[in-house]
Amino acid sequence: MQSSDLGARERGRIWQRKPSPSAADGVIVNVTHSVVGYHSKTIRFLHVAFDAAGEAFLAGDHQGSIYLFDLSRNSFKLVQRTGQACTALAFNLRRKTEYLVALADYSVKCFDTDTKELVSWMRGHESTVSSISVHGSGRYAITTSSDAAQLWDLDTFQRKRKLNVHLSVGIQKVCFLPLSNTIISCFKDDSIFAWESDTLHCKYQLPVPEDESRITYRAFAVTRDGRALVAGGKSNFLHLWCLNARQLQRIIQMPPKVRTIRHLEFLPDSFDGGSSQVIGVLSQDGIMRFINVQTCKLLFDIGNLDNGINRVAISPNGHYISAVLEDGSLSIYSVKALSQELNKPPPPLVKVVADNGKTKDSQNQKSVSGLKMRVTSGSVARPLRGMSAGKKMQTRVLKPSGSIMEDKENVLPAGLNKKRLQALLKEFGEYPEKYRMFIWRSLLQLPENHAAFSSLTDKGTHAGYLGIHETYPIKSRKLLRILQRVLSAMAHWSAIFSEVSYLPLLAFPFVKLFQNNQLIGFEVVATVIINWCQHWFEYFPNPPINILSVIENILAYHDKELLQHLVKYNITSQLYAWPLMETLFSEVLTREEWLKLFDNVFSNHPSFLLVAVAAYLICSRAPLLQCNIKEDLEHFFHHRNNLDLGAMIKEAYHLMDITPEDIHPKRMLDDFVPLTKGQYPIFNKYPKFVVDYQIKERERIWQEELEYLKERQLAHGMQAESVKRQAENAAWYRQQQLLQEAEEQRRKILLEEEQKLVEQRVRLAAMKRELKVKELQVLDAAHRRFLKHQQEQQKSELRRLDDEIDRKVVLRNKETAALIQDIEVRNMELEVQKKIFEQQLAKEQAAVTRDVKEHLDTNWIKADVEEQRFKRMLELDQDPSVENYENNEGELAKADQLSANVGWQAQMLHRQRMYNLDQEKCQAELAHLASENRERQTTLLQAMKDVEGKRWDEVVERHVQLKVSQQERAVPNARRPPVEHGGDLYKSVLARLCDTSATCPIQQRRDPLQGSGEQIPGSLCLNNLSLDSSVQLSLDRGRADLESKERELMTGIRELRQKLATRARQEISK
Repeated sequence: MQSSDLGARERGRIWQRKPSPSAADGVIVNVTHSVVGYHSKTIRFLHVAFDAAGEAFLAGDHQGSIYLFDLSRNSFKLVQRTGQACTALAFNLRRKTEYLVALADYSVKCFDTDTKELVSWMRGHESTVSSISVHGSGRYAITTSSDAAQLWDLDTFQRKRKLNVHLSVGIQKVCFLPLSNTIISCFKDDSIFAWESDTLHCKYQLPVPEDESRITYRAFAVTRDGRALVAGGKSNFLHLWCLNARQLQRIIQMPPKVRTIRHLEFLPDSFDGGSSQVIGVLSQDGIMRFINVQTCKLLFDIGNLDNGINRVAISPNGHYISAVLEDGSLSIYSVKALSQELNKPPPPLVKVVADNGKTKDSQNQKSVSGLKMRVTSGSVARPLRGMSAGKKMQTRVLKPSGSIMEDKENVLPAGLNKKRLQALLKEFGEYPEKYRMFIWRSLLQLPENHAAFSSLTDKGTHAGYLGIHETYPIKSRKLLRILQRVLSAMAHWSAIFSEVSYLPLLAFPFVKLFQNNQLIGFEVVATVIINWCQHWFEYFPNPPINILSVIENILAYHDKELLQHLVKYNITSQLYAWPLMETLFSEVLTREEWLKLFDNVFSNHPSFLLVAVAAYLICSRAPLLQCNIKEDLEHFFHHRNNLDLGAMIKEAYHLMDITPEDIHPKRMLDDFVPLTKGQYPIFNKYPKFVVDYQIKERERIWQEELEYLKERQLAHGMQAESVKRQAENAAWYRQQQLLQEAEEQRRKILLEEEQKLVEQRVRLAAMKRELKVKELQVLDAAHRRFLKHQQEQQKSELRRLDDEIDRKVVLRNKETAALIQDIEVRNMELEVQKKIFEQQLAKEQAAVTRDVKEHLDTNWIKADVEEQRFKRMLELDQDPSVENYENNEGELAKADQLSANVGWQAQMLHRQRMYNLDQEKCQAELAHLASENRERQTTLLQAMKDVEGKRWDEVVERHVQLKVSQQERAVPNARRPPVEHGGDLYKSVLARLCDTSATCPIQQRRDPLQGSGEQIPGSLCLNNLSLDSSVQLSLDRGRADLESKERELMTGIRELRQKLATRARQEISK
């Protein structure tokens, strides 16, 4: 035997090598599903189901996993995880890949094996689904639970029909018959019905055996042709039914080891034409035995006692058997291996001929014993010993026809016998509490006419019992409604019961006893009235005098003293017997005593109730004889007393036996007659005219009462209206008076309120003023606080601005100081360079001066010679014009000298003033932003150009003036007569002087701080006519160098200012 563990695999091979099952056990492979982990465990399989071909089957475990095992391909795969345990499987649907699975939540789902998708979800069951049966066409399915069976259309997955049963009955199995449209339903009470699947009309019911061969069915199986049905249950017998003949064909007895049959299933055979001969029987020991139902021969079995079989499924082709074992594993058997050494015996030659009875009942009862056969191993089944008694001759004692009729009367429904029940009752004194209601229903032979009772209850509550809750207040409202319904049904059944005042007292014990089944309660009350209340209503509305006289005769015959005592104190039978009868002893007995009494009443003739009344009086004679007051005696018969009920019942039986026939109640009362089935009998044993008259009188009284009530209501209404009007008038006057008083009072109150209001207004105005003042104070304080806060903010802002200005001033001062230091350094450099240039110029000037002095000395000498020569000529030619010319020339020279001195002084003052302005501008420039530097520089440059232009203009004017003066001086010289040797010298000196004055520029120097130009006259006497061109070139070269350096310095200052301005803008933007 091979073993295969699925483990965590979702697909794989079932067996690893080709299986070779042995004939001993026939096991192909044993499949387990274990999980290895921290807690290793085995997952148990629960159900299996083959497909229509018989080559594959489904298996579901208790965790909700569904596996598909394909035996032809040696493969398995996981097709679904439902998450909950399955309770039934079906794999033979019309669509080959779909299957049905019933789950633990009472639902049925349809899945697809290929797509693994949910096809449909069917709900409707309220308990566990135990089986699923699919029609041969695959279009319909029946799901069965303990309380209902439902028919489903597998094309639309809609429920078509539903079969509901009472919980006490229960459903065992509902399935389709193969090759037909018949549905077989098997119930827990062993009843088997056949239904038409299209119309659901009942076709037939199989007769249930009534003798000892009856068993409690639990398992069923049908052949493939649908002609035979096998049923088994809590015994070792199998019932083989022929469905065509609709009768029990054979009873098969299994071996003694089999005590209970759990499962039945036929083994298909390809050559039997569907009439399966071999059936598998799974018993309580977990072994499945396969027998031939015709030969009753045991062919083979599977399973063992150590690991029995729980569930089993046989493939439709008859090749494989799949069984779920007790340990949760799955075993697959080969039918071929199990039956390969089986020698089929020839058919039996001995047949038992059964006696054909005259009646069908006798045939079913007498022939059952001859159908029983035992299962043997290889031998022909023979009738059991003693079971063929029906075929033997027996000696019987002939009984008279009366005894036969008596026996028929003693036979009760449900298999009970009245004689046996009476014997049991005499032995124990009462029926068992558990079976009392059942015995009562059998004794009374209740028909249970549901339709007739429904027609009575549908009429509603009778008018005579609408106010029953007022007359009989019952604590339980449910019990009151049931009593009202039963009494209304009685009144609708017969009109007299609406007039009988004691009917609620008579019916209440039975209604309370059968409150869960109102039909039974009604029929019990009706049966009691028909049988034990005979002749009670002949003298209606008076008590039954004839019945009471019977009791009085019995009491007079058996206890005359007691009767005389009662008559002595005027206690009639209406006082001592009628209270017991109209309440049926319910007032004087406890519940247990009452039930015990009616066990005997229902088991005997209806006259037993009247005898029981007499027995109660006789057993209570001692206290009754001691009562001398009528009220005490009346109280005695309406309350419980200290009475031995057993002695009373014995006395009743004793009175039944010894009472003479002429006074015996049997002579007057008829025998027990049960209610008729279908419809209840007509009850008219009462004076109809009296009842009708009472009904009419009651209606008339009711109408009069209604009219009286209407008139009284109208009178009460008028009286109430007049009283109401009087009250309204009195109330109106009182109201007017109260209104006047209230008006005066309210006027006073209004005056007081007005005064108070004025005072309050004054106080309110004062309070408003105070509040206004306080508000103004608060506003003022808030304003001051706000101003203070604003001032503080402004101060803080000013401090912040001051700090910022100080910081910027300090920063600018530092920058200015740094610039000044740089400028001073530059000035120092320039001074040094200036001194160097001056030294060079001084050296050059000294050289030039020496040359000039030498030249001048020479010229002066020549001039002196010339002058002397000229003086001599003048002296010779002295005239007044020469002297005037000399004077004018002297004055002109002085004027020129004064003009030069004045111009020099003005120039110095102007230079000092410009320097001061430039200094102020420099300070202002350092205080402003760097953007103003360019404008100031432009302004200074323009000013420099203007000053430079002015200086050049002054120089030009002075040159012009000098030329004019020279011309003026040249005029008298022209008037003088020419000198032979000195005239050329004078002209040359004058020309050089003019050239020197024209070519001698004014040295310019700019202030490095302000960039202003400063005109410095030549320190070497720029008016000196002795300067030559070399000196002029050296001065121009030095000035050009200074200007280039000054431009470089100004360029550096501009770049520095631009950097400072850029840094300031960046800080502001941050």
